[in-house]
Amino acid sequence: MRRTRGPLPGPLLVITDRHQAHQPLETIAAEVGRGGGRWLMFRDKDLPARERRELAGRLAKIAAEQGFALSVSADVDLACAVGAAGVHLQAATQVARARERLADAIIGVSAHSVADVAAAAAAGADYVTLSPIYLTESKPGYGPALGIEALRAAAGHGIPVLALAGVTSATAAACLAAGADGVAVMGEVMRADDPARIVRDLVEALRSGRKAGSGFSIGERCR
Repeated sequence: MRRTRGPLPGPLLVITDRHQAHQPLETIAAEVGRGGGRWLMFRDKDLPARERRELAGRLAKIAAEQGFALSVSADVDLACAVGAAGVHLQAATQVARARERLADAIIGVSAHSVADVAAAAAAGADYVTLSPIYLTESKPGYGPALGIEALRAAAGHGIPVLALAGVTSATAAACLAAGADGVAVMGEVMRADDPARIVRDLVEALRSGRKAGSGFSIGERCR
C-alpha cells in the first residue's frame, strides 16, 4: 500500500552512531529535541537484538516526550514494535515489503547515485538520503564525494532528497540551493559536546535557506 506522501518531519534528520557519540544516545536524543530537531534516526545496527530493541524503546519514549519523529534503520519489525514514525532501508527493492507491514510510515532509502534515487522514487519511497555529498570523518573511506551537482541531478526525480555526509551548518544552505529538500547529519551532532547547539545552528541554517516544513502527522503505522 502506498501512503499519500506528505511533508517530512523537518528538513534535518539526525542519525545516531554511539561509536562516535561523546554522550549516551539517550542524552543526545533529548538534546536534539531541545535544539529544535524534529527527526532522529536510530541506526546502530551492530547492537545485539535485545539491546537494540531496549535502546529503541527508550529513544521512542524520548521522541514522544520531546515531540520529534523517530525512524529506525533497516529493521521493519523493530520500527513497528516501538511505534516508530518510519524506517530507513538500504535498497529500493525493500520498499514494497516494508510498506506491507508499515501502513503510512515514512519509508526512506539510502542512495549513493542518481540511479539509486530514481529507483527509490519508482519503488514508492518517501525520501532518500544521497551520500556522500562531501568528504566525511564518519566514513573516511566511503567512496568519492558526489558533490553538489549530484543533488541538482537527483532533484528531478520527484522524491525528497536529503544531503548526507560532511554536511555542516556552513554547507546546509548550499545543499538546499542545489535542490536538496533537507540534510541528514551524523558525526557533526554525535561528536559535539553541546549537541543542542549544533542542532540549533543546523536548523537555523536550513531555515535561512528555505522555510521549514509544517511537520508530519504521525498516525497508526503497523498492520
